[in-house]
Amino acid sequence: MNHPLLAPAGGTHLLLGNEAVVRGALETGVNFVSCYPGTPSSEVPDGFRSLAASGRFVFEYSVNEKVALECAAGAALSGALCLVTMKHVGVNVAADPLLTMTYTGLPGGLVLLSADDPGCHSSQNEQDNRLYARFAGMPCFEPASAQECLDMTKAALLLARESGQPVMLRTTTRVNHLRGPVRFGPLPDPAPVIPFVRDPGRFVPVPAVARVRHRAMAANLERIRTVAENSPFNRESGEGDIGVVASGISRAYLHDALLSVAPELRPRVFELGMSLPLPVKALADFMRRVRSLLVLEEGEPFVEQALHALAHSLSLPVEIRGKQGPLEIFGEYSVPQVLSALRVSSGFSGEKAAAPASSVALPGRPPNLCPGCAHRSAFYAARKVFGDDVVYASDIGCYTLGLLPPLRTADFLFCMGSSISAGSGFARFGKPVVAFIGDSTFFHSGLTGLVNAVFNKHTVLVVILDNGTTAMTGHQPNPGMDQEALGANCTHLDIESVVRGCGVTRVARAGGYNQKRLLALMREMKDATGVRVLIVEEPCVLYARRALKKKRGQKACAARQDAAAAECLESLACPAFYRAGETCGVNTDLCTGCMVCVQASPSFRAQKQG
Repeated sequence: MNHPLLAPAGGTHLLLGNEAVVRGALETGVNFVSCYPGTPSSEVPDGFRSLAASGRFVFEYSVNEKVALECAAGAALSGALCLVTMKHVGVNVAADPLLTMTYTGLPGGLVLLSADDPGCHSSQNEQDNRLYARFAGMPCFEPASAQECLDMTKAALLLARESGQPVMLRTTTRVNHLRGPVRFGPLPDPAPVIPFVRDPGRFVPVPAVARVRHRAMAANLERIRTVAENSPFNRESGEGDIGVVASGISRAYLHDALLSVAPELRPRVFELGMSLPLPVKALADFMRRVRSLLVLEEGEPFVEQALHALAHSLSLPVEIRGKQGPLEIFGEYSVPQVLSALRVSSGFSGEKAAAPASSVALPGRPPNLCPGCAHRSAFYAARKVFGDDVVYASDIGCYTLGLLPPLRTADFLFCMGSSISAGSGFARFGKPVVAFIGDSTFFHSGLTGLVNAVFNKHTVLVVILDNGTTAMTGHQPNPGMDQEALGANCTHLDIESVVRGCGVTRVARAGGYNQKRLLALMREMKDATGVRVLIVEEPCVLYARRALKKKRGQKACAARQDAAAAECLESLACPAFYRAGETCGVNTDLCTGCMVCVQASPSFRAQKQG
């Protein structure tokens, strides 16, 4: 199989951090990879999917993160070397099995890639999953370059196999999506599968077993601390009595910032690439050589608090700064921010080079549904039928973008799959609820909410927006995709059959662009009680064009029609419409010919009939 990530050893390649993770796993002989896709981690499983035909490993997309981790844990228990990938909030979904498998250990070896998202580029929070690593009892690696993504993936997988302890590889958005030079090592044969030995006294954690395994896990982590103390990823450089401890991508920002600092003013630096277990001996020796210390880490004061505790326990007279000033827990760091923190905390004043000119502010680009997205048509119909008489429960996916005017069909959101269950609870005490959820999210965790709604006789209208793919994270497969797209390795599940199997009796389908049927079905279901489900079916317009090779429809709105365009711009807000001064028109390059505007606007209908 000819693929760039299967190139022979010795060459240097320009890779995304995520691509380097894939290569690192291949260079360790990974046997099994599972995931639920989520930005910024998605290119990792997508890379494995593109390599699946090589036969080097088994790869699966799972319906959610808990299932992905449980499948990988089962494979690791049977002796396979495993990698499971997800974004940071996915670890919340997977936390139940995670906090038990670290007690039992997994002989084959398992690494959990947690892709954190400081700055909320594509997420609903900024949680720092190093806290999960500490909570669960997992060694943790934090790469800061593409080369380290490869090297630390290998180190994490090898440590997981040697120790039997699950390991976390914690990346962040900038690390996942940076691009850098990576030198390839050799590609071995797949790792040998270790024969499973029955041991219920270890692998069946009833209370009596769990109490013993908790102590075993703690002892195992202490043994691994020796690895951390001697890890090549924990490096010390520089001299003087001003110190900096940096972890994750902050190490890269620090390197760039120090280019602007005169050599005689540069601090003593401790780079923390393996942050759990904390190398306390090495850090204590480091702190004994400095009088003040700045801690650079995005997210929570994870390392900072540990260093405060360590300094206190050893009575070290070192001043430690970080999140309590001059830095914050919010968002991402930058080179100027790190340079400023160095000045504030250490008294640096001079610069080797002039500060970079302030960047020009770019025009704002609010998040928006794509031109021709059928979600817009469903939202438009809902506003026509329900207006503000209902509350709209949203979910995680492209359809969250219905929150902006004029659609305004997202009033609250918690997490994946919550629209049905949270919407059901809201409707018990508030206005009626229309809950929107996508096909992939429905299979991820909407099913349990639907079953609960039927069981407890809730009154909620559920609109399943079935666009035939997992669109927001890059068109990965899900059980609702058609069989031709899934291929022979997966099985299509019909959403209507699943919904009816959950006990819902009032179910209807509608084409996403068919305004007449959408309006009729929504009006029919508006005043009904109980659980009602409307399945709105239309392929994602980008997926249809790229994967299904569907051509654009007739551009009924292509000619400039100022009155009709202005009307649609105000009511639909399709990005194909534009305003230039007093003129409104249609960008023919963006128009997909979905015909929703023709159905929605009397002016367009009149012009078409004319």
